[in-house]
Amino acid sequence: MPSRQETESLITRYYDCFNRGDREAMLAMLDENVAHDINHGETETGREVFRTFLERMDRCYAEQVEDLVVFANETGDRGSAEFFIRGSYLATDAPLPEASGQTYHLRVGAFFDVAEDGCILRVTNYYNLAEWLRQIGA
Repeated sequence: MPSRQETESLITRYYDCFNRGDREAMLAMLDENVAHDINHGETETGREVFRTFLERMDRCYAEQVEDLVVFANETGDRGSAEFFIRGSYLATDAPLPEASGQTYHLRVGAFFDVAEDGCILRVTNYYNLAEWLRQIGA
């Protein structure tokens, strides 16, 4: 099992890769059967499904993580992050409202399960969808 510090480092690296746009490095941190719990959506399973999610996100949004704070439990098998996401809504992500370059700044909570080998088994993200809709003028 990874240590608390190793899990905190893993989550920090995950978001560093996110901010750099290094999707391949992000995907390399995920277990082949990663579970991805999407805010107000279904759970998706698998690294390749996650790749498709990232491709859609990159097409529709430009985002950066800010003010990242990372936590992990003593055994290192679970971790979390709180941060702000600053973004622009670039292309319509149906069934969401039409995109026209609107900007937003939201608080996000993310939760992780980590395997003994240090791969991410689960990523769960939560943000206030109603606030996002308000900020984009929906």
